[in-house]
Amino acid sequence: MKKLLPILVLTALIFPAVIAAVQPDLPEHIELLEMIGKVALWLFWILLAISIVMIVYAGILFVTASGNPEQVEKARHIILYAAIGIIVAMAAYAIRTFLLGMAI
Repeated sequence: MKKLLPILVLTALIFPAVIAAVQPDLPEHIELLEMIGKVALWLFWILLAISIVMIVYAGILFVTASGNPEQVEKARHIILYAAIGIIVAMAAYAIRTFLLGMAI
């Protein structure tokens, strides 16, 4: 997890520059909002996919727990954190939609 955060930060910093190179003719303030919007949309899908994978993993832990309370508790925590991840992803998508709606 400690290695994933720097990769995400670097990607978030590089990705807008790539988009700006592809779309240089937009007005400056709309270009910035578009870049932020595209990064937020990209992060939304990544967070959503990771959360779904973690829910499936927690389901497998529940099935294979065989009455082990530690494993059941671990699965519950994973589902809780995955649900929080889905909420954060949806909030990022809502903020993106709101900001891009204001720019137009």
